Amino acid sequence: MAMRIHFSIISIALFALPTSAVYFSVNFSYTGPNGPENWGSLSPSYAMCSFGKAQSPVDLIKSDIFMDKQLKNLNRHYLPTNATLINNKFNIGVHFEGKVGDININGKNYSLKQLHWHSPSEHRAHGRIHDAELHLVHLTDDNNNIAVVAVLYKLGDPDPLISQFEDKLVELVEENRAGNKDAQIAIGTFDLEEINSSSHRYYRYVGSLTTPPCKEGVTWNILGKLRTLSKKQLELLKAPLGPEFKQNARPLQQLNGRKIEMYYHPNHLHGTYPTPSNYHK
Repeated sequence: MAMRIHFSIISIALFALPTSAVYFSVNFSYTGPNGPENWGSLSPSYAMCSFGKAQSPVDLIKSDIFMDKQLKNLNRHYLPTNATLINNKFNIGVHFEGKVGDININGKNYSLKQLHWHSPSEHRAHGRIHDAELHLVHLTDDNNNIAVVAVLYKLGDPDPLISQFEDKLVELVEENRAGNKDAQIAIGTFDLEEINSSSHRYYRYVGSLTTPPCKEGVTWNILGKLRTLSKKQLELLKAPLGPEFKQNARPLQQLNGRKIEMYYHPNHLHGTYPTPSNYHK
């Protein structure tokens, strides 16, 4: 039997807030009458999903990108810490119990709080859809500002990050089949060393949460280096989700005049960090 950690409804809502701020009294989905095109009408608190002008995700199109020499390397120094695997119903996430680490954006520190996956990818690269997308969600100390580091995946070798808790994903699937749709399974110490390396290329823009209430003002940082995950890992990330959430990528949103900034390190222009036009390499 899986080791489970129980939280109150209030605690669950607080955990969900940084990524989705899901109000559990209102259902949304990715298909049917509660699908993305109708999110804004499901609740007054979701109105931004329909009327916002700086929404996410977007397509990384070359004509909308400019190189910003003022941007700095997106250094990440995440420490191993205890974590919990959670079925959020609309995605599978990992929540952290202690201090993991920060990123600094424009002199402001954002602390990593949780991560989760979408499949297929939400952001596109010159129109190309990838197999999955990882979101690492960060908050400032006052919880008023959100920054997300996004990573695009293609099918290939297993992702070492996911491999750390692949057996727990199997347990989560078993719990779901047993009727425990809200299973929360202790991972133990989770090591993010795999994504600690410096970013030689990334894309930044200001957008929104990609799930209701679609809050704007989120600083997005999409890394330029693709990761791989295995077909089995992708299937395990989908298996506990209901049919309306197995394809949990919000459709593309209009830029509405926004520009996408690109950071690159000159010594890596000819390396393995692709531009949007060749993101598939």
